[in-house]
Amino acid sequence: MTNTKLISVFVKEKRKKLGLTQPQLAERAGVGLRFVRELEQGKQTLQLDKVNQVLFLFGHQLGPVKIERRVNDE
Repeated sequence: MTNTKLISVFVKEKRKKLGLTQPQLAERAGVGLRFVRELEQGKQTLQLDKVNQVLFLFGHQLGPVKIERRVNDE
């Protein structure tokens, strides 16, 4: 599962657990309804600041995550 898909599932599940509709979530997060719909659908290109506005309501945020890479010296 991609990171975008994980985020979309997380947001949708949290929203439903709190009994919020998409319009209610959009209003509380200060983002547009279209943004919430695209976020929950797993759109690949979204503004990170807006994603964090939504995640903030659930006590989370996105940030840099270190990944392990191997550099081949040839």
